[in-house]
Amino acid sequence: MTTDNAALTALVDRYIAAWNETDASRRQALIALTFTDKARYLDPVLAGDGHDGIDAMVGAVHAKYPGYTFSRTSDINGHHDRAMFNWALGPKDGPLFVKGVDVAVVSADGRLAQVDGFFTEVNAPQS
Repeated sequence: MTTDNAALTALVDRYIAAWNETDASRRQALIALTFTDKARYLDPVLAGDGHDGIDAMVGAVHAKYPGYTFSRTSDINGHHDRAMFNWALGPKDGPLFVKGVDVAVVSADGRLAQVDGFFTEVNAPQS
């Protein structure tokens, strides 16, 4: 795969948008556009396989942390079929809860085949 920066940025930004989507049907559509059918997501506390598993995982985050949103906090570093970027999660007008870095594998069709998330900072959640 050749790294197309515009396409890679659009993919990662769509990934962040899927994490932020609270409407289940819109989120499921974003997940289908963003992830391969057999995609896998894994971080220190969550795991999801396939579109349904990833959707259930994202929905669980919304249920546990209502009003929290993800944002991409760095440029995207990409090469071959890999992408790496920093992100943060927190309430819209409050302190950040978690900061991290994701490393993703991009499939030949331009969707995510795997995402491995790492936490770089964790703070107490705000209520």
